[in-house]
Amino acid sequence: MPSGNSLTGFVLARGRGQTGNMSPSHHSAPHHSAPHHTVISADTHCGADLLGYRPYLDAKYHAEFDLWADFMQEDHLRRKELFKDMERTPMEVGVDGDPDEFGYRNFSSEQRLREQEEDGVIAAVLFPNTQPPFSPPAATSFEAPPYSDNFDHRWAGLRAHNRWLADFVSEAPERRAGIIQIFLGDVEGSVKEIEWAAEQGLRGGILVPGAPPDSPFEPLYSASYEPIWAAAAAAGMPLNHHAGGATPSFGNHFPASLAMFMLEVQWWTQRALWHLMFSGVFERYPDMPYVITETGTAWVPDTLAKLDSFHHRMKHSKYGSESIFGGQAVAQMSLTPSEYFERQCYIGASFLRPAEAEIARGVGIDRVMWGSDYPHIEGSYPHTHEHLRLTFAQMTREETTTMLTDNAAKIYNFDLEALAPLAEKYCPTKEFVETPIDYSEIPERAKGCPGMNPLNQVQEVA
Repeated sequence: MPSGNSLTGFVLARGRGQTGNMSPSHHSAPHHSAPHHTVISADTHCGADLLGYRPYLDAKYHAEFDLWADFMQEDHLRRKELFKDMERTPMEVGVDGDPDEFGYRNFSSEQRLREQEEDGVIAAVLFPNTQPPFSPPAATSFEAPPYSDNFDHRWAGLRAHNRWLADFVSEAPERRAGIIQIFLGDVEGSVKEIEWAAEQGLRGGILVPGAPPDSPFEPLYSASYEPIWAAAAAAGMPLNHHAGGATPSFGNHFPASLAMFMLEVQWWTQRALWHLMFSGVFERYPDMPYVITETGTAWVPDTLAKLDSFHHRMKHSKYGSESIFGGQAVAQMSLTPSEYFERQCYIGASFLRPAEAEIARGVGIDRVMWGSDYPHIEGSYPHTHEHLRLTFAQMTREETTTMLTDNAAKIYNFDLEALAPLAEKYCPTKEFVETPIDYSEIPERAKGCPGMNPLNQVQEVA
């Protein structure tokens, strides 16, 4: 967690009382006076069953798909044997429990809706979760699998996911904002995919892939991706970057490689922020939102302060090497990094930790969205009611409504009027959420969620 001085400096840099892009009419919306919150999760995951992608592939790939699927099923059994002596295994990360038993949470529309309604959540942003066709097995069940040279097949697999996603969203269109996958190896094809997604109403935007040093693709600051950013902006789609999708391969060095992933995963995701910022993407597309999801909130103040310092030295310093190395790049930036962030960047603060509530205020309540991370093992399901009270009872009703509802509705274009009847039926009341809960009432099983972990609390934990 950053020091108090760091946080205070960032708040002052932002300017007190600023509200970013949030308009006064947004705060006076009818749902603000409704007794129930309209709870939107800005972070959930979905994907077809292994064989469920087959109908969405071009027929020319079916024979090869069948061979790939057989291999993946065998690999699943191999990994299950590898982890058999663990009480809870890395294979559970994609769903909350044994994937053979709980995998339905990725793709069963009816069961997902029912479980989330019971948990008090009625609308969701959908990130991918299952492995699309022709992806090789990952070193772990939560690490992005490495790319090989079968780019044509890999891209066909990603498009199959997008088409499955369109059908999945169509089963509850008011309640789902689907995020499509693109392919850095095919810029022209990615542009066409963005245009197709816009026609399908997939308003979640695009998932910006990672391009770590060991990937075969150019880094995100490469000018070659300009058509992708332009297409997303033209379609009114936000850019999304999610933890776990930008990491390099940590190799088959079990168990150390699993620990390395956990130690470094957030940084690999956060770095895309300055890649896009200092390469001018935010400068050229000022109305395009950029969302960083499931990397926490505590890192933002110190990171922006550091970026502002580098920007200033690169742009204005007469001494040192910063202006030599960075001067030409920042010359085209009309704002400071913190100003770009305040204008168009957002944090998908999955299971917002109580200890980060004050930091969220410093970052900007209008910059932060709550997420449940359903159906992941670290998500708040099925204890979201307890989590919401634990985190938001210390915040004002207006702040809570902004983070649970307003920001996601604005960025992902949810129709709050259409969601209102569902909110009244399934979502907790505002009075309930703002009623404090003693930590002793948090179920032991729920403490695996960072928002309910004893290390992340503001109240004393026995």
